[in-house]
This record gives sequence, C-alpha cells and structure tokens, in this order.
Amino acid sequence: MSEQITPDGLTALRAEIEQLETAGRAEMAERIKAARELGDLKENAEYHIAKEDQAHLETKILRLTQRLRAARVVDCVEDPDVVGFGSTVTVVDEESGTRSEFTLVGATEADLKSGRLSAESPVAQALVGARAGEVVTVQTPRGDRRYRVERVG
Repeated sequence: MSEQITPDGLTALRAEIEQLETAGRAEMAERIKAARELGDLKENAEYHIAKEDQAHLETKILRLTQRLRAARVVDCVEDPDVVGFGSTVTVVDEESGTRSEFTLVGATEADLKSGRLSAESPVAQALVGARAGEVVTVQTPRGDRRYRVERVG
C-alpha cells in the first residue's frame, strides 16, 4: 500500500532516518557502554533502561524505513488556483471569523500546530477542488462548519 507524501516530506523522512541511524545509534551505544561500566548487569537499572531505549530506537528506524518504502511522492497541484494535495490555502471560518492557513500533506506529515493538514482529514477533503472565494461545508461532531477559501497558493 502506498502512502502519499510531498517532496519536502520525503526529504524530511530521509533526513530523520539518517539521523537516527547515525547519531541516534552512536548515542545509544555510548549510553549502553557507560551503563555497563557501572557494574553487575543483573541489577543495573541504567543498563536495562538503555537496552530498552535501544529497542525503541530500532523499532522507530524500522517503521520509518517501511514508510519510506511505501512513500509515493505526489507533486503539488496542477492548477495553482485550485486546492489540492500540496496546496497552501487560507480559509476563514464564517461563524467565528477565525483565519487559518493549511498546507495539505500526506497523513504521516500532518502537524496541525505547523499548519500541515492531512489530505485525508474532513476539512482537507472539503477543501479539495475549491477556489478562492468559494465556501465549503465541513461536517464536524459539533455540526456543520462553513469555511470561505480566501487564498490558494
């Protein structure tokens, strides 16, 4: 199964794997070495914690590598005036007047605090295909929300 990812997301994923495989593993080896030097391994809590952290690191590297293999880079939208995967869109909540800016990205790249919205989310699904000036309706648990697309870029 492939996973949509932006070119920037692919670069960031590769960089994270590289960092974990080099600096992350080296740091973990140092922690284990230092803990070993503290004595009896049977009762050495630092050693057991370091070994557990090493297992978590290796699991994370494995999962990220699997994501990399499944990644399918999707270039940004063909029509820059229409919201699509990779688009950055500014919307205004018609009820509250709150202005938000989102970039539609793959699910694994999503980070709402950074303005990266999963293209699979209900808000993104409602926005896809919209143009500046259009109003889209999103069904939420608290009822329908209407967003006016202010800018697509």
